[in-house]
Amino acid sequence: MLSACELYERLYTFYGQPRWWSDDPFTVMFQAVLVQNTSWGSVEKTCAAIGEKLTPQTIADLSPEELESLIRPCGFYKSKARTIQTLVAWFQKYDFERRHVRKVSSSDLRKELLSIRGIGAETADVILVYAFYRPSFIVDAYTRRFLLRFGYQYSDDTVIKQFFEKSLPKDAQVYGWYHWLMLEHCIAVCKKHPKCDCCCFQKECRQNL
Repeated sequence: MLSACELYERLYTFYGQPRWWSDDPFTVMFQAVLVQNTSWGSVEKTCAAIGEKLTPQTIADLSPEELESLIRPCGFYKSKARTIQTLVAWFQKYDFERRHVRKVSSSDLRKELLSIRGIGAETADVILVYAFYRPSFIVDAYTRRFLLRFGYQYSDDTVIKQFFEKSLPKDAQVYGWYHWLMLEHCIAVCKKHPKCDCCCFQKECRQNL
């Protein structure tokens, strides 16, 4: 079977350099919470409607009800509003500055994020990689499906994470690009009902066997 590096090289060659989530750390954090159990399209429309008000300072000044009203189109707005407000309070401890967060080790930073109600491993790793440029590989439903199609059988997400991190350079940019490439591949080709005729892994994927 292909290694983690070989999978990445094939994806990168086929799709080219992917986008980055956002250069603004708070936008990453805000959207990473909103996208839980909803479509990316809903997140983009919601953030476009908020516009220039999408700053940690502005969001911090909103009442729970005001924030809930803003993010209602993304569903689960009460729980997401609570998570966002707790996340804003956490970020405020660092004066809303990425450079202040850099003083914290990656392991401690991940623990701090996971301590926030509503932030699980996937969301924490998204924030680590895209907001703070820390190499912590992101495992989501697309990652699991992608590996399963090749016949990889892993007991849990920790083992999947190790599969990627033991082979790849400890580089947040590589981790972020890899995550986005798998996302693009699984949305366009490797769906629940895959389009195998246009897949760049036709010879290796067990779906075709």
